[in-house]
Amino acid sequence: MSAPEYMIDGRDGRIGEVMGRVGGYVQLRPLGGGREWDCPPDALSPAPPGEVLRARVRELNRQARLP
Repeated sequence: MSAPEYMIDGRDGRIGEVMGRVGGYVQLRPLGGGREWDCPPDALSPAPPGEVLRARVRELNRQARLP
């Protein structure tokens, strides 16, 4: 099993885990789970490990604040 691949959607700065490629688009899923979104490959750039970690911590903090 290969390690997850994380990318930044350059259109809005979201970081997502690459889930697949369909119809010329890359499908990304938010780090905390949720609905996937499609992104054109030319709008993607690799997410540095530090950015992935920050996004994960933000998501964990957000979830901790939910009732």
